[in-house]
Amino acid sequence: MTGVESYLGLFVSALLSATLLPGSSEVLIAVMASKGGALFPLWLWATAGNTLGSLVNAVMGRWFLHFRDRRWFPVSARELERGHRWFERYGKWSLLLAWMPVVGDALTLIAGVLRLGWLEFLLLVAIGKGLRYALVIALVQPL
Repeated sequence: MTGVESYLGLFVSALLSATLLPGSSEVLIAVMASKGGALFPLWLWATAGNTLGSLVNAVMGRWFLHFRDRRWFPVSARELERGHRWFERYGKWSLLLAWMPVVGDALTLIAGVLRLGWLEFLLLVAIGKGLRYALVIALVQPL
């Protein structure tokens, strides 16, 4: 696999991890980083893909929430309620935790429902997700 294909694969994995599928992007970036991949591009592609995936959730919250009872909807009613409580308690700053399993998808969906500005949304989500991927990369680097 060439470098571009590897980065594209990581981007797609990160995007899907934030929307439909359980996360595998952390494993993929850890493997790629431990095998000598260029760290900044790995971090950048993973962060961009995962942030874009969260943007999909926010768009769904903004325009498609009436489909929440459908089987394909990525957030269960329980997760949605939990995310709503977090967002009510901590506000937009809770989006720094959008990387968290279960509650993270709900938080991004709620941000869309509450019509948080796109720039604020992208900045906060990207910071949280970027820090998470930086930590994953740091953990697999030799001392």
